[in-house]
Amino acid sequence: MCRLMHKPKYMKRPLSIIFMLCAGGLMTFAQPVNDNNTPLHLMKPVYETGYGVPATADMKNTIDRVLRYIDAETPATLADKNSGREWAYGDKASALKGVTPDMRLKQGGFRLTSYEWGVTYSGVLAAYEATGDTAYLNYVTRRHGLLAEIAPYYKKLHDAGKTIDVNIRRIIAPHALDDAGAVCCSMIKASLSGAMKAATLRPLIDNYADYILNKEYRLADGTFARLRPQKNTVWLDDMFMGIPAVAYMGKLTGETRYYDEAARQVLSFASRMWVAEKNLFRHGWVEDMQPHPAFFWGRANGWAILTLCEVLDVLPADHPQRPQLLDLLGKHAAGLAALQHHSGFWHQLLDRNDTYLEASATAIYTYCLAHGVNKGWLDAKAFGPVALLGWQAVQSAVNGKGQVEQVCVGTGMAFDAAFYAHRPVHVMAAHGYGPTIWAGAEIIRLLQSQHPKMNDSAVQFYDQEVPTNEPIFNYDGKIRY
Repeated sequence: MCRLMHKPKYMKRPLSIIFMLCAGGLMTFAQPVNDNNTPLHLMKPVYETGYGVPATADMKNTIDRVLRYIDAETPATLADKNSGREWAYGDKASALKGVTPDMRLKQGGFRLTSYEWGVTYSGVLAAYEATGDTAYLNYVTRRHGLLAEIAPYYKKLHDAGKTIDVNIRRIIAPHALDDAGAVCCSMIKASLSGAMKAATLRPLIDNYADYILNKEYRLADGTFARLRPQKNTVWLDDMFMGIPAVAYMGKLTGETRYYDEAARQVLSFASRMWVAEKNLFRHGWVEDMQPHPAFFWGRANGWAILTLCEVLDVLPADHPQRPQLLDLLGKHAAGLAALQHHSGFWHQLLDRNDTYLEASATAIYTYCLAHGVNKGWLDAKAFGPVALLGWQAVQSAVNGKGQVEQVCVGTGMAFDAAFYAHRPVHVMAAHGYGPTIWAGAEIIRLLQSQHPKMNDSAVQFYDQEVPTNEPIFNYDGKIRY
């Protein structure tokens, strides 16, 4: 007689291996899988990018790899373009007295003063707050410190009519919101957190804020606007390039006028850009265009929801426009969640699944949805699994060097689908790095403050810690299997 010893719980292949003890010893044979001999519902699926509750250590390893890469690619150093002479942050400041227009920021892969790097500084600061790892703090303080230290010397050269490095000129004399808002906001955060002395960065912060509030082009009603590609064009990008810095000026100074202006700008953008039937924002709006085409570009919608998160982070709880902004955030989050691809990514054009899957927008959404859950603005059960799936996608886009792949390059505005669908992607597109670190930091916070668990092979979020690793369980405040 033979006796059944073991049958696997689940199989990947359509055979079940049955182990039986017989008089002559152990023997095995295969039989076709069926519903009687195999719990098919526990078969392991093969996911494109991964699935489940990620390990914090793995997430930290991913963002550490990105940090090491950008640290090497963005030296905190000046270099003479002719002689090669260098001055690094931390060297004696007296050497700066002899600075000339030929001295420029040493060129690595990315620009220390671009809006993409403003995003990166904010993301890296968030990673420091989430992990306590001083490597993140040092990255920001060295580069912010460099910019603050060299600014007075280059301002003298600029005021004297000298042509200076354009990457330094952005901090001396901003020409657009792209030059000002994101870096300004990161510097305010560094000051408020105590990462740097407020007095060190305040001159640059005030200079940026002066441009945003007093010099940027606007529509007649005061909405931030541009004169390209058409006269009086509103870009969704400019929600992020301008508004968060205004809101954070309120936090820095305590003056309510900044909060009022930030909230007014958000609602003014929404009055033109929000498409209610889609729960998405159009990328561009032109004052004399009728009808207004609506192209739902991924990264631009990222800038919009990131703006809502940034403003809500500092807007006083009793501000009269706060409920409207929270309502808009909830609707936008729902619109985005409904369009997530099963890999965890979002498409370049959100509502067109024939366009490619793009990493920078995915990273921004991952951060914002996780942040909304962590802040209590969004329901954890509804949006927590979406955020975790987004992280699986983001993590898959980080290669072994720490480069972020699948990132759309800088993108202007158009009113046809081909323009967006065929924008190139490149690992040197700077837009992916800050959002990736920011997303990783916020998912780490999510895992620290929320209670995700796998149940019946699906990610679920619970109101309290669930003390079981059973593959399936009932839950009503107690655990039942």
